[in-house]
Amino acid sequence: MRSETLQAIDLLRHSAAPDRKHLWLGVLWLVVAAGLEVLGPLMGKVLIDDHLLPRHLDWPRMIGLLAAFLVSGWIASALRYLQLVRLSGLAMRSVRRLRESVYNHVLRLPMTFFDTAITGKLVSRVTNDTEAVKNLYIQVLFVMLDSSIVVTGAMLAMAWLDWRLMLIVLGLFPTVVVIVWFYQRMSAPAVARARELRSEINAQMAESIGGMTVLQASNATARFSQRFLRTNQLHYAARVTELRANAWLLRPALDFLNILLLVGVIYSFGQRQFSALEVGILYAFVSYIARVVDPLIQITLQFSQLQQSVVAAARVNTLLHESRPQRNVSDLHIGAGAVSIRNLRFGYRPDQIVLHDLSLDIPAGAFYGVVGHTGSGKSTLLSLLLRFYTASAGRIDIDGMALATIGDDAFRADVGLVPQDPFLLAASARENIDMGRGYSQAQIETAARAAKAHGFISALEQGYDTPLGEGGARLSTGQKQLIAIARALAGQPKILFLDEATSHIDSETEQVVQAALNELRGSVTIIAIAHRLSTIRDADRIIVLNHGQIAESGAHEALMAIEDGIYQKLYLLQQLGD
Repeated sequence: MRSETLQAIDLLRHSAAPDRKHLWLGVLWLVVAAGLEVLGPLMGKVLIDDHLLPRHLDWPRMIGLLAAFLVSGWIASALRYLQLVRLSGLAMRSVRRLRESVYNHVLRLPMTFFDTAITGKLVSRVTNDTEAVKNLYIQVLFVMLDSSIVVTGAMLAMAWLDWRLMLIVLGLFPTVVVIVWFYQRMSAPAVARARELRSEINAQMAESIGGMTVLQASNATARFSQRFLRTNQLHYAARVTELRANAWLLRPALDFLNILLLVGVIYSFGQRQFSALEVGILYAFVSYIARVVDPLIQITLQFSQLQQSVVAAARVNTLLHESRPQRNVSDLHIGAGAVSIRNLRFGYRPDQIVLHDLSLDIPAGAFYGVVGHTGSGKSTLLSLLLRFYTASAGRIDIDGMALATIGDDAFRADVGLVPQDPFLLAASARENIDMGRGYSQAQIETAARAAKAHGFISALEQGYDTPLGEGGARLSTGQKQLIAIARALAGQPKILFLDEATSHIDSETEQVVQAALNELRGSVTIIAIAHRLSTIRDADRIIVLNHGQIAESGAHEALMAIEDGIYQKLYLLQQLGD
């Protein structure tokens, strides 16, 4: 718990750094408000001791004391409200910066992170956990800060009035520390467990909604419902454990201590000789006890939410400390797009090598296809070429430059990717092709024409401004893929990668894609990972991978001439399937 608290403090400090001036101003005005609030009981003491008990009815002075009492209380309340607004604004701005920082950090994490990350849990950290950090700001920066200042002011005033009685009140603090310590010991595991199970609930919801067609088609809805019920029940049990600790150790315990404290102070007065003039001191002490106990109650009542916020902040901090590759700001750009691979070796785990000493030269402007059985290393090779992973041995050069030396922005601008499953935003056709890169309408239309997508886009009711729905729900699978190709071509890439881009489309659309690729030959280096061999039949060269090694290489006719060759068998099997 201590390490999580330190992580939370570190996160608060960094996120609030730009608003440090507002923080110190807030603290200063809260000190002024606490000072004004402390004056109230002192003025009440003067009114009782100097005027009411001796019946010295100096009306102007008495009215002045009452007016000062009311005005100081009103000003203290107004200052406290203004600082709540100030610090709440600071909290909102800090959380906004934090959420942006987390999102930008996630965007730059290596693909190895996403190999094991669960989408629902990741979304929960970016949204729910950062929102919980906002509560941490408000509690720490206002409730606890304000309460601590008020308690300090009240204790100083009591020490000035009667230090012996102040020592009785001071005994309250060790007791509160013990209560908080026991509360943390009892509730911390339950809070952490509840946050983790909440992420699991989000993950299961996202997984179920994303695969709803499969769940219903395979009659798995009842099983998944039971799994969700078990997780939800565990979350409920963790929350109940936490609430039990709240019920026993926070407000009830402090209310009981408040009663004991009042009894102790009044008993102490009763055991000593005091004059009528000291009645004002008793009034002031009783008032100050309320000003000490109430803030302490406010502080301790926040511990339940504070505990959850600290756990959430620690989870966000852990995500922010996930290592990411150093950003490459080199100004090197891809020129012609020639690719050279030498003795490439890679495995996702040291004991499971996927690619074995693979070497290959791809001339600029060439069209190369890569085929092979499932697990042969096709997608792994593409991931290495896209810099999603780093090879454990060997090297990849583009135009004679080591792949790693090309600047990140330059590399992404000069490379296009058409994935197997096209990713479309819930936005217009224009926005899906542009992807925030700021292309003109002419550039977008040129890319759409090159991808053979201009025709069906123009036929939509609003043309390029037609909303496509979530995931491109209004389009067919083939049309989605053509949008993805247009997106890749909009940046005028020097190298175009296709990752089984025709595996989910019909034969007619495949022919459209082939026509689009043929028009790019000679001007763009095309590397196509293909399951449907008809897509790369006309490639300049086809590379056949088998167990991470190049088993065959050549044009379609040459590979078909190899008796019992891998490519020949794959092609004939697909022909039989068609």
